[in-house]
Amino acid sequence: MLFKLLLTEPFFQIIFYIIDMLNCRFICNSAPTLAVLPPSSEELSSTTTATLTCLANKGFPSDWTIRWKVDGTSQKQETSSRVLEKDGLYSWSSTLTLTGQEWTKAGEVTCEAQQKSQTPVTKNLRRADCSG
Repeated sequence: MLFKLLLTEPFFQIIFYIIDMLNCRFICNSAPTLAVLPPSSEELSSTTTATLTCLANKGFPSDWTIRWKVDGTSQKQETSSRVLEKDGLYSWSSTLTLTGQEWTKAGEVTCEAQQKSQTPVTKNLRRADCSG
């Protein structure tokens, strides 16, 4: 009798709901880890631009947005498509292209990731800490 109860559809729905809730506890609205990469010394010495890259890893869900600021002022950027990793979390990147002069004058560059009304995650890069 108990075996028949365990095989009923409502029972499976409850079990799948519990499993989903347990999984969600670990990955729902998981903030990505950010890393900001400065322009390469090769780029700075051979062009008039400075390209910075923000890497966002292990975020969930996929609708996080990335914004850039230079010394507190918002900047235009390009964001790549998201990649779904094997662990069910997403990774993506964003690039910010400045002129060489803008980069030289910059004090701090900030990459900010935000998902809806969640508290944003930020990573700062101080120009003075870079060799280029």
